[in-house]
Amino acid sequence: MYNETITFYSKTPPNKWELTNYSVKYYEDNSICGDDLDVYLKIEDNRIIDFSFMWDTAIITTACASIFWESIIDVWLNDVLRMDYNTIEELIWMPVSPRRKQASVLGLLTTRNAIHDYLQDGIKDDFDDVM
Repeated sequence: MYNETITFYSKTPPNKWELTNYSVKYYEDNSICGDDLDVYLKIEDNRIIDFSFMWDTAIITTACASIFWESIIDVWLNDVLRMDYNTIEELIWMPVSPRRKQASVLGLLTTRNAIHDYLQDGIKDDFDDVM
């Protein structure tokens, strides 16, 4: 059973649109469950100042990504790159079943890869890097 926060964010996700003045756009998918999303990040002075996203995702993916993104406004890029599944679990106040862990971190993975793309550092994270 999902908690009220998960239910709320899965039904009313904020920032679902295509940000037009983004610094980086990145697409990621989870082939295991069929989820996919695009994240748009506005970055200034190595901090995320705005975001938006478009997706075709399950309840847990939508909610976890939405909650995560709200938590990273005005956060240093390097700090976001150190975040992992534990960050998501703390934000949603509950563990995710092993079967849904990849779904819970898709927003985080996409954001980390968007940052790598923005920094042009040649790194591409995968699910093992965030779990």
